[in-house]
Amino acid sequence: MKHRKTVLSAAIVTCLGFAAHAQAQETAAPATGTTADASELDRVVVVGIRASLQQALDTKRNADAIIDVITAEDVGKFPATNVAEAITIIPGVTIDKAFGQGEKVSILGTDPALNRTLLNGQTVASADWFISDQPGRTFNYSLLAPQIVGKVEVYKSPEAYLDEGSIGGTVIVSTRKPLDLDGTTISGQVGYMYNDRIESGDPQASLLFGWKNKAENFGLIVAAQTSEEGIRRDGIESYGTVTGRDYAYGAPGAGGGSLFNRPTDWSVAPNPDGSQPTKPVICVGNCATTLMDNLDAVGPNSLSAHYFEQTRKRETLSLALQFKPTEKLDIEFNALDVKADYDNMSHSMFAFMGNGYNGLMNMTDLTVEGGVITRGTFDNALVVYDLINRQATVDTDSYDLKATWNDERWFASAHVGRSKATGGTGRQVYGEFLNWSDYTYDISGNPSLTFSGANPFVTPESFQMDGGWGGNPDLPTWNPGWGGNIVFKPTLDEEKYAQVDFGIRLDSPIYQIRFGAKRREHETSQRMGGVSLATVAGYGNRLASEFDPRPLPSNYLNGFNGVGDLNNRFTIDGWALADYILSGDWLAPWQTMPSPDTFSHRDFVSNTWTVTEDVNAAYVQADYSWNRLRGNFGVRFVQTESNSLGWQCTVSADCTTANPLNNGVHTYDLVSVKKKYNDVLPNLNVVFDASDDVVLRGSAAKVIARPNYGDMSNFLWLGPQTLTGGGGNPDLDPYESTNLDFSAEWYFAPDAILSGTLFYKDVDNYILNTTRVEQHVNESNGQVMNFTVSRPENAGSAKIQGFSGAFQKSFENGLGILANYTYADAEADNGDGLPFNSKSQVNVSPFFENDRWSARVTYSWRSKYYTQVDRGNYLVTDDYDSLDASVSFKINDRLSLGIDGMNLLDSEYYTYAEVPGIANTEKLIRGSYRTGRRYMASLRFQF
Repeated sequence: MKHRKTVLSAAIVTCLGFAAHAQAQETAAPATGTTADASELDRVVVVGIRASLQQALDTKRNADAIIDVITAEDVGKFPATNVAEAITIIPGVTIDKAFGQGEKVSILGTDPALNRTLLNGQTVASADWFISDQPGRTFNYSLLAPQIVGKVEVYKSPEAYLDEGSIGGTVIVSTRKPLDLDGTTISGQVGYMYNDRIESGDPQASLLFGWKNKAENFGLIVAAQTSEEGIRRDGIESYGTVTGRDYAYGAPGAGGGSLFNRPTDWSVAPNPDGSQPTKPVICVGNCATTLMDNLDAVGPNSLSAHYFEQTRKRETLSLALQFKPTEKLDIEFNALDVKADYDNMSHSMFAFMGNGYNGLMNMTDLTVEGGVITRGTFDNALVVYDLINRQATVDTDSYDLKATWNDERWFASAHVGRSKATGGTGRQVYGEFLNWSDYTYDISGNPSLTFSGANPFVTPESFQMDGGWGGNPDLPTWNPGWGGNIVFKPTLDEEKYAQVDFGIRLDSPIYQIRFGAKRREHETSQRMGGVSLATVAGYGNRLASEFDPRPLPSNYLNGFNGVGDLNNRFTIDGWALADYILSGDWLAPWQTMPSPDTFSHRDFVSNTWTVTEDVNAAYVQADYSWNRLRGNFGVRFVQTESNSLGWQCTVSADCTTANPLNNGVHTYDLVSVKKKYNDVLPNLNVVFDASDDVVLRGSAAKVIARPNYGDMSNFLWLGPQTLTGGGGNPDLDPYESTNLDFSAEWYFAPDAILSGTLFYKDVDNYILNTTRVEQHVNESNGQVMNFTVSRPENAGSAKIQGFSGAFQKSFENGLGILANYTYADAEADNGDGLPFNSKSQVNVSPFFENDRWSARVTYSWRSKYYTQVDRGNYLVTDDYDSLDASVSFKINDRLSLGIDGMNLLDSEYYTYAEVPGIANTEKLIRGSYRTGRRYMASLRFQF
């Protein structure tokens, strides 16, 4: 009988993220039976692509779980501006690029919220910048500069010492350790990022200083990085869908349809009986016949020429201290500070044919194909220009302290830390201008919009803010208009943690037993407030031409063909508009400047909430090795207590209306929903070294993933015209899954692998957005009406199953290749697809390297995937491919020049609304975007 007796290095401790994995590597011997030197594996001292790939293979081969790894040289060599883009070469890892950069990671066909990202083994707080995002459990990878990373490990099978909360996989990002350096180190790079759609660029720079004393028992690393990058997204959008029935009869509570319930005609004299005539029917002949034959057909609610611009500024400062006063004691302190600005402007100019008061009743012709209204013609229907100026920031601070005592027979550690992120939209200034025109939309091929008369998209003087009607505020007929709003929506995400870990080594097949306990205290909150602009005719109904109008860049909508008049439009100065709105110059003499407030509108109230979550966990894990068999088994016990706090309206009327019985403010009540649940999570990892070249692995585990914080809140939004809405659900239970994995790895050469993995996830309590009818007050008419509201529910069970295959080989002539394919079939028991699941994913990355030159090309493709339910529709992102490349030249041992190219195909990011029973649903565009090719030239140095 053979077994392992291990003497661990001082860099261990169980359940300490990177340190824990280092320990696992030292205790996991390769197939030859010799002990692996994990301290050497963890050193980030690599030269070139081939060396880093070899290091990653060694780490993968000696692991006791199913993992994939990339090392510092990989991150540096990949054409990537954040870590998410660097790890997409790993089988089963996909990213979403809604704004041209990878921000959210999916693993093995799962929602990004069902995966965890840990920094040095611990949670790192994260915040989102986009105002429409609800705080969740995803990590915003755009915050993490690749320069600070030493290694990234993706655990696809769990171990008991790892934090729970992941169904797809756990990403552990590890920063460098000071005592791993060879001595005093100064490294970094300066670069310039250029975007061919913006036709300009921005500087980038990073610097790392590392030092350790002669005794090699104390060291530090200080790293700083600054980057600025312009983002521009051109595209065509549609906001929601409407039906043929809406066009025929009108929306409930709105202004009528093109056939029935015609709007009142105030331009003619009253009837003899005193009633006011209605406008004549304008959808006649073939229009009327087609419409009545297709009442359930679906068409776009609007069609927009979308123009989004953003400047992303990121400043990162990290500090690592390491002190080893004795060979047995290791003390580490890590600090990370990231400050990022995401200021952005969205310019949307669109035909609003689905508007309940100025669109649905103006249809004169239509074409229906496969259940979709692919073409519609409108007479004097609404056209809208929206400009939204948002100032958004994300500030993340993380502090982590751990001490490890390591003896030959036992080890212990203590670990405390805190991570806090603040972010969101500090201020949104929204201005809206209206026009009425004759136009035809067509989505039968490339989406297009064509005006039959004058084109308002090029005439800024034709767009005016809504001034309402009635000139005298003392008369009951007076009503102000809506010119936009001022809104704030800051968020907070914070976690404090403390843990202790112990272990003992045995001279037996079970060579190590480790156990520990941990407490995490988490809080996520969101506060929203604002005020609408009650604009008055003659005062606040300003023209768009008064705000420095200018045409869009000449390359606007390049790559889009056959768009009609969509690519010929103007924009205005968003800062000039914001100054005007904030100054109060839009006010009538009798108006006072309103102050943005949470309780000024019910939508703001329902988006103000706090979720706290306290987690107590304990685990025990046994690591074993016997002949060619090795692995671990253990169990993790977790107790979760959550509390969802939010405001709710407890009366039938609109609580925002001032109530004298409640200090003249409102009648909202602060409601608390508490939950407490326990989970026992066993797991088993088995590794069989079948030969010197073949490794077989199997894993079985019970895992959980908790609901998104936003889903656990009581937030609610309502569309008064479409009678749709969405909200949260504080009563959600966590996902529960039984995960089974099997992999076979053939290391047929020192730097090569051919592998295959089968995975199966049987998920209970799966959370899906489902729609239901709820009664709410319609703010447009003050009536209680039925709304179709989408909320997350524990909708039943789901299964995720599939396989992945990977090939990697370096050849003697300097060439090499990485390639992988993943198939993931995911479906809920009700037949619904699962969010962010692409059935197929392909990555191919050939490379070349010699003493002076290195070059790499990475092509990725993923099939279509569903993302969310919005306005009653399932949103699907079409298949997406990307091509990135890099080339570098080594000037000498200290200097190298590099050029990286990203999104070289300028790929189209296309989303559409999927409607059950509609065969032609891919025509129902929700967004089609292009963000441009990005190039970065850089000079890297190391001394």
